[in-house]
Amino acid sequence: QVQLVESGGGLVQAGGSLRLSCAVSGRTFSTYAMGWFRQAPGKERQFVAAISRSGEVTYYARSVGGRFTLSRDNAMNTVYLHMNSLKPEDTAVYYCAADSRLTVHSTTMALDEYDYWGQGTQVTVSS
Repeated sequence: QVQLVESGGGLVQAGGSLRLSCAVSGRTFSTYAMGWFRQAPGKERQFVAAISRSGEVTYYARSVGGRFTLSRDNAMNTVYLHMNSLKPEDTAVYYCAADSRLTVHSTTMALDEYDYWGQGTQVTVSS
């Protein structure tokens, strides 16, 4: 049974920073490519960032590029989303996801390609 547990969400003022974490258990972490998605009220879940199994390849949505950084620590079975210069439009529930089928240097932004999902963590950015 694979489990993903997000943490680190909260309330922050515009321009501030947060670091989200996603801890993975149940299988060898390095076999998963990881992604982050977010869902604002009344909107569809959208891609934020992805990182390959190796950690060498990352990919970001245009809306967060240059502000968010995704990294992983395979020894700690954890992926981190560092969010800087936060804006009110970043307010959403953030979900991490794991993909077990990608090759070691591949990523994907396709929501339906991810096999496992966390429960989400709320990020609220006040203006």
